[in-house]
Amino acid sequence: MRTGRDVVVPTGTANLASVLAAFRRIGVTLEIDNSPGAVGAARRLVVPGVGAFGAAMSELRRLRLVEPIEKRIRAGQPTLAICVGMQILAGHSEESPDTRGIGVIEDEVARYERDLIVPQLAWSQVIPGPESNLIEPGWGYFANSYRLGTIPQGWAGSTAIYGKPFVAAIEKGDVLACQFHPELSGEWGSDLLQRWAALS
Repeated sequence: MRTGRDVVVPTGTANLASVLAAFRRIGVTLEIDNSPGAVGAARRLVVPGVGAFGAAMSELRRLRLVEPIEKRIRAGQPTLAICVGMQILAGHSEESPDTRGIGVIEDEVARYERDLIVPQLAWSQVIPGPESNLIEPGWGYFANSYRLGTIPQGWAGSTAIYGKPFVAAIEKGDVLACQFHPELSGEWGSDLLQRWAALS
């Protein structure tokens, strides 16, 4: 069992209240901290996000958090990224084409097809891939206009369908990134948070 603090990063684009409440329900107290040292040393780190790719990256750069987040993900330290928090792991997004993401995955985040209503504000079925460890079949709540179209190389992935299949979550060891909001996904989402927290 690792020791240390459980930290949530204030990206400036996240509803922290719902994330904090969801973790309290499973017996985990997250501390809000935006210092690079705390992010690097956290036992568990949560990177939530709602809103725009560019705004989230701008805030992380202002706080000097891009490098410590990248380092802990590449090292496999327990990290959970939610919604835009997942998207900023990519190198680029169509939403903010002049903004470089964290880049631990090089795939580009793209807008949903033009004939679909965006943002997608809906429950969608999440289907885990054969190598998924944390994700179980269920229904997650999504609120997004952009998404990854394919599972990045080297990651296990889960998919959902909105128009066509897209990436609902990716995982590698103790790192989990969800396009859906587990904190808003009822008992299924709560169980997922519990499984992730139990890794460390």
